[in-house]
Amino acid sequence: MSGCQPAAEPFLPQYGSIDILIEDAQVIDGSGTAAVAADVVVVGDTIVFVGDAAFAAKDPRIVRRIDAGGRVLAPGFIDLHSHGNPLETPEMENFLAMGVTTISLGQDGSSPDVEELSVWLNEVDQKRMGTNLAMFIGHGTLRERAGAGRNPWPEPEQMARMLKMLEAAMPHTFGMTTGLEYNPGLSASEEELVVLAQVVGKYDRVIMSHMRNEDDDQLENSIAELLEQGRHARVHISHLKSVYGKGSARAAEILGIIEAARADGIDVTADMYPYTASYTGIGIVFPVWAKTREQFEFAKADRREELEEYLRNRVAARNGPESTLLGTDPWTGKTLAELSFELELPFEDVLIDIIGPNGASGAYFVMNEELQTSLLDSPWVGVCSDGSPTGFHPRGHGTFAKIIEDYVLQNEVLTLEEAVAKMTSFPARLLKITDRGLIAEGKRADLILFDPQNVHARATYPEPLQLAEGFDLVLVNGVVARENGKLAGVRAGRVLKPEST
Repeated sequence: MSGCQPAAEPFLPQYGSIDILIEDAQVIDGSGTAAVAADVVVVGDTIVFVGDAAFAAKDPRIVRRIDAGGRVLAPGFIDLHSHGNPLETPEMENFLAMGVTTISLGQDGSSPDVEELSVWLNEVDQKRMGTNLAMFIGHGTLRERAGAGRNPWPEPEQMARMLKMLEAAMPHTFGMTTGLEYNPGLSASEEELVVLAQVVGKYDRVIMSHMRNEDDDQLENSIAELLEQGRHARVHISHLKSVYGKGSARAAEILGIIEAARADGIDVTADMYPYTASYTGIGIVFPVWAKTREQFEFAKADRREELEEYLRNRVAARNGPESTLLGTDPWTGKTLAELSFELELPFEDVLIDIIGPNGASGAYFVMNEELQTSLLDSPWVGVCSDGSPTGFHPRGHGTFAKIIEDYVLQNEVLTLEEAVAKMTSFPARLLKITDRGLIAEGKRADLILFDPQNVHARATYPEPLQLAEGFDLVLVNGVVARENGKLAGVRAGRVLKPEST
C-alpha cells in the first residue's frame, strides 16, 4: 500500500446548490427517541441529510449556514384543532411564534359555507398562508347546506345531499368534524352520525368531535356515542376535558375508556390544551331549548322564570359568574360577575337581557389542573390549541410554548422528547401525513430551532394576544417563515392533500 488516503466522497453531489445547512444542533427528530447532535441539510422544501456534515461545512454550494449552537432542532408542531380565516389573516403569526407549522381548520362541525370546498382551498393556496393547512369538512355545515338545519330527522333527500357533499369533500380533506354541543349538530341523531361515519371510514379519514356534552356526569355517554362511529371510522376526541371532574383518579377512569375501546379494535385518540379554562360562545350556558334566536325569544317571553333558574344553576355549577371571562366587545376582559355588579343586575338577567345566547364568547374556568395534566400522560392524547389569531384566550398564542415551559421544564410531566413527539409525529400519524412530523431524509423541511430554557408562553387571560417567545427560527417547506421574533415576509405554507385510498 502506498499509504495514500482515498479521496473523500463528494458531499451530496446530486445537488448543484444546497439551500440551508443547520450546524451543531441537538436534533429531536419527533419519534420520541433521545436527542442527538447532528447537522441538517435542506434543499428546496426537503430535508436531504441528517448527520455529521462538518467535512463539507465550507462547500461553496451552501447558500446559507445556520449555527444552531447546540440549540434544539425539532420538526414544526402540528396543531390538531385550530381556528382562523386564512383569507383574512393568512400570516397566522400566533401559530408560527409558538413553533406551529401546520394547523387544522374546519373544526367543531363548522367549515366554510361554500358550494365547493376545493375551490375555497385553491383560493387559500394561491394566496398562501404562513403555516400549512390540513382541512376538515364540518358536519354542521353539511347539515345547513343540505337544508336539514335543526331537523333531528333529515328528509331522505337532505340526507342524500349530505352524503354527496361529504363524498365530494373527502379527496380534499382529512376527515369530518362534529360540534354536537352546538346548533345544528346538537340536533343530529346517533343513526345519522353512523351513516356519515361510514363514508369517512371508506376513505380512511378521521372524525374529530367536539362531543355532545363535556360535563363530567355526561362524559361517558358522549364518548360512547363517538365510539359507535368509531366502529366505522377512526375517531378523535377534540380538546378532551372533564367539566367539573377532579383529580388524577378521574383522569385514569377517562383514559381507561379510551384504552378499552382501543383494545376492542376502535381507533380512538384525543387531544387537549394545557389550560383550565375553555373558550366558546356564551350559548354554552343556555339550555338546548333557548340557544337559537327564535328559541330564545320564545323562552324569554313564555318560560322566563324557568330560563332564569336554569342559568343560575348552570353558571353556579360552572364555578359561578366570576369564572366566566367575556371576550367580546364591549365587555372584553370583564367577568360575568363584574358585569353583573357594574349593571346592578343579577347575572342571569345580564345573560338574558343584555347578552343573549349568541351575543358573546368567553373563557370558562371549569377544569381541574390535576385531572387535565394527568390526561396528557396517555400515549393516545396529543396537543391542540383550539386557538385562533384573534380569540380572547391565551391558548391561541401560548399552548405549545406552555407545554414546554410548564409540562416539560417546570413540572416534568413529560420529557422534551416525549412532548415534541406529541406535537409532531403523533398528529402526523393521526392525519396520515407521511412527509412531515419527523426530521429524516426525504421529509419536508418544516423545522423549528429553539433553546427550551428561552421558551415562554407570554399570553395571559387578561392579555391573551401576546406572542410566544423562544422559537428562534421557523422553517415552513424549507423557507424561513419567522426568525428572531419577526416574520420573514414570505408565506410558504401550503394546503396539504390527504393521502389517496
